[in-house]
Amino acid sequence: MAEQNLSAPPGQRPPWYARTATSAGRPAVLAATLVMSMPGEYHVAKIAGWSDPWAYGMPFALSAYAGIAAVVAATRPKGARGRTSAQLGAGFAIVLALAAQVVAHLVQTGHMNGNQAWLIAVTSMVPPAVLAHLLHLAATPTPVVTPSTSVVAPVVERVEQPAEPRPAVIPPPLPVEPPAIEQPPAPTPIRYRDARCTAIRPLYNDGARPGTAAMRDALLAAGHGRVGDSTIRGTLRAEVEEHEPHLAALPPAIGRTA
Repeated sequence: MAEQNLSAPPGQRPPWYARTATSAGRPAVLAATLVMSMPGEYHVAKIAGWSDPWAYGMPFALSAYAGIAAVVAATRPKGARGRTSAQLGAGFAIVLALAAQVVAHLVQTGHMNGNQAWLIAVTSMVPPAVLAHLLHLAATPTPVVTPSTSVVAPVVERVEQPAEPRPAVIPPPLPVEPPAIEQPPAPTPIRYRDARCTAIRPLYNDGARPGTAAMRDALLAAGHGRVGDSTIRGTLRAEVEEHEPHLAALPPAIGRTA
């Protein structure tokens, strides 16, 4: 036999009598439980030493407080401040309310002696503890969810029309550059064995072979001091013309030779 589905199908409301029993039954059950809990909690307050009419406040300090803490714990969003404290307070309040009922009935039926110091002490601490926790819950801010007022703009899709092909633009030909003229490599500087030759070599730039007197004057001007004629002709001039043989074929310079 297939399992019967007793729940209403999706989108269909339950019958009127079920809705009435749910909406009207919950307040009736709440009132009945509070009324049934009041005598036991009142009796516990009398045991602890409260006189009338103050003893009638114990039902509100236990059962009503348990209901308030449970509602606060259920309505606080997850992660909100005070939610954990409200849950702990709701559990503690329910335990106190249950213990008050058990103790009251045990004492009334003679199974327990109500004149005990620990029972009186615990019952006496209930009102200030309830007051402190209720004030704590009231002082803890409740996060307010602000409804969003943003309007979702409709999405408009733009259809791109295919563009007409444009004729290709042919760039003008670049001017042909003439081939670069290769520069002749720079001559390698001559390294003379005798550095005094560098004072004599510029005398050949005039297109003539310098005489002894001109070379002697050039050496004196370069700071080499007085050099013998044989050294000038046989060593210095000979080394210059050794590196550049064509200089020896130049005509002699006109002027002083000695």
